[in-house]
Amino acid sequence: MEDAPDTAEPRWLDADEQQQWYAFAYVLTQLPAALEAQMQRDAGISHFDYVVMSALSMAPECTLRMSEVAGYAGSTLSRLSNVVIRLEKRGWVRRHPDPSDGRSTLATLTGEGYDKVAAAAPGHVEAVRRLVLDPLTKAQQRQLGTVSQRILGALDAPCPTDWPGVEPPADRA
Repeated sequence: MEDAPDTAEPRWLDADEQQQWYAFAYVLTQLPAALEAQMQRDAGISHFDYVVMSALSMAPECTLRMSEVAGYAGSTLSRLSNVVIRLEKRGWVRRHPDPSDGRSTLATLTGEGYDKVAAAAPGHVEAVRRLVLDPLTKAQQRQLGTVSQRILGALDAPCPTDWPGVEPPADRA
């Protein structure tokens, strides 16, 4: 039995929806490019390298399971593994078997890696403030978080809210 062709009219965007979508779509291309350029210029690493090392820097003993790092970085294990291999070659991360579960691999930020991410952090935080937070009021910043979580929910990709070393906002504690 053959499926009937879908004859329903597409739910086209109206003019207001088009304007909102195009503005958001442009943010999706411009913001990552700006954060990448800042990190390359100021620290000589990729933004993704920074996210990985930052997650490790906030974890107890600067160590996490690779699967946890992938979750915090919004990455596949395959992509993360390639990046961690590169970070290992630079002496910033080392991998080793998890002694409590031999099937898992741990990633540990080295002292040199910690120094690198600590040196990169002020420029990154300034870029985030300048590009994302400062143009918004406090209420808009909270709305941005709420809207982002809802979109991630629709993508079935919930953002981790338990970043190591990060305290939840007082109104959510």
